[in-house]
Amino acid sequence: MTTIADVEPYGAATGRLVLPTGDRSLGALDPAWVTGLLADAGFLLFRGFRTDLEEFTSFVKAHSSRITLDPARSFHGGEVAQKVDAGTVAVGLHLENGNSPFGPDLTWFLCEKAAASGSQTTVCDGYRVWDAASDTAREVFGVKDIMYSRRVEEPKWKAFVCHQTEGRKAFDDVTFADMKDLVGGSVSTTLQLNDDGSIHYAYRVGAVHPTLFGSRLSWANSVFGPSYNYEAPRITFADGTEIPEELLAEFRRLTEELTEELDWQDGDVALIDNTRVMHGRREILDTGRTIYNAQSYLDPALLAAGRDGRAQA
Repeated sequence: MTTIADVEPYGAATGRLVLPTGDRSLGALDPAWVTGLLADAGFLLFRGFRTDLEEFTSFVKAHSSRITLDPARSFHGGEVAQKVDAGTVAVGLHLENGNSPFGPDLTWFLCEKAAASGSQTTVCDGYRVWDAASDTAREVFGVKDIMYSRRVEEPKWKAFVCHQTEGRKAFDDVTFADMKDLVGGSVSTTLQLNDDGSIHYAYRVGAVHPTLFGSRLSWANSVFGPSYNYEAPRITFADGTEIPEELLAEFRRLTEELTEELDWQDGDVALIDNTRVMHGRREILDTGRTIYNAQSYLDPALLAAGRDGRAQA
């Protein structure tokens, strides 16, 4: 493969806009080159390419070892693209599945039909947020993990297990033991089976942490995230104490100041480093818009390309 694209700045920081110079197929882009570009940029917007669901699916698979999902969303065009359908209200910044132990490396979006006005996807680079944080905030979040805890209904966790096991288990055969197997021996997550078949989990993680491509710390989490299809999680420090409102207020202010917008055009594709860059959405003003989402884990063979890209940046 050869790289046949122009790269321009997008937004106020390191985001990049990728434009075709010849072949308009996303498949013409070298995955190692794309990964290296993402490692530096944090998010990429591909514009002017041929981007139907088949092209989008192939593009996602070319960079991924495994596709994951949100069990509350429906698939479209195979088992990669899911319809974004979280109502019309604004959605707070979050990492995809960041309030669970199953957060993917990469988040993808395909804009099939852009809104006539508003409805922008928002992005916020956790590197920039952490760099701007106060000494007090850095002292606290630099050493104290946070905890997400919530109940998940039986159909949703079983559907997730079915997908993660690639269909080896039929829905009716899935057991709580299968869910525990997915978590493995991780000390960061505890699971409890409830009498009604739902589960309760508690997941411990740093609100600030290294990213997929390096050791630089990013304030990237789902503290301000949505719960459209789920019960809202309880979010505390890992010891169960409440996060002080003054610290939350500081990060609300910082993220608002540093949030950027993806102004969608028909056919745009966005790729986001889900370990570094949070995303959200402005209120939907045009319900005719159509956007698909995909979640995946980076192909390990491409990880070196990404880290090399960071080293050269």
